[in-house]
Amino acid sequence: MAAPRRDTSRDTDRDTRGIVDAAELFAHVDFRRPEPAAPLRRHVEHYWLIDWDLPEPYVSHVVPHPAVHVVFQQLEGQDPFVEFAGIQLGLFTQKLEGRGRVCGIKFRPGAFHPFAPRHPVSDWTGKRLPLTEVLPAARDALDTVLTPPDETARVAALDTFLLGLAPALDPRADLAMALVDTIRTDRTIRRVADFAHAQGMTVRAMQRLFSTYVGVGPKWIILRYRIHEALEHAESTPSTDWATLAADLGYADQAHLIRDFTATVGVPPTAYAGGAQPS
Repeated sequence: MAAPRRDTSRDTDRDTRGIVDAAELFAHVDFRRPEPAAPLRRHVEHYWLIDWDLPEPYVSHVVPHPAVHVVFQQLEGQDPFVEFAGIQLGLFTQKLEGRGRVCGIKFRPGAFHPFAPRHPVSDWTGKRLPLTEVLPAARDALDTVLTPPDETARVAALDTFLLGLAPALDPRADLAMALVDTIRTDRTIRRVADFAHAQGMTVRAMQRLFSTYVGVGPKWIILRYRIHEALEHAESTPSTDWATLAADLGYADQAHLIRDFTATVGVPPTAYAGGAQPS
């Protein structure tokens, strides 16, 4: 039987899953993941703060998680802005240049819906919108988050912003979070029908729950966590036996893993392990 996945989701110092060439990113930017205030940890996985001062442009790549983000941004040559980022389905690419600052909030998968309960989270999948289109109450938060030069003050401002939104308790959100956490940590989950049955749900009921609270279906999440693990193997173990890993991750064969990895990351796993980067 396959072992559980290594779950570092709450270990914010070590978790680099999804970041393409994390070492290269960390060499270019000052990247931190402070925790939110204790009452917010029910909803927020972590904050992420990035500052940079680059002599030449740098392009970062991330294979996104099934999570939504609120991102406060101060980019050179632009007015500060804040946007809501629904789950991005493909490789997320961001060009960084000059000087800049980003203060981001990564919500736990399934945890955002209580903040904006009138819309299913799937309404925003693949989209990046001004935050006020999703949370009108956020109109005055921009300056308080980006302006303080001190990191502790910026984290406190993020806490104050979220605590002021006062999301209602929602047992269905708790269920969605628990189901995604189970997929994240249990490598034996390979088929949605089997997973739904084990949870005492129909496939249709599970799909509706995920559409409303998470933003993508359970099958997408199962496949995405497979790619995160394959990406981690490609970075840490260049001599990976890809046929064995494919079987361990639940793929029918090595070719299916290579196809999914290449479609998501932009290069085949063997090429990536050899140093090739997405274009």
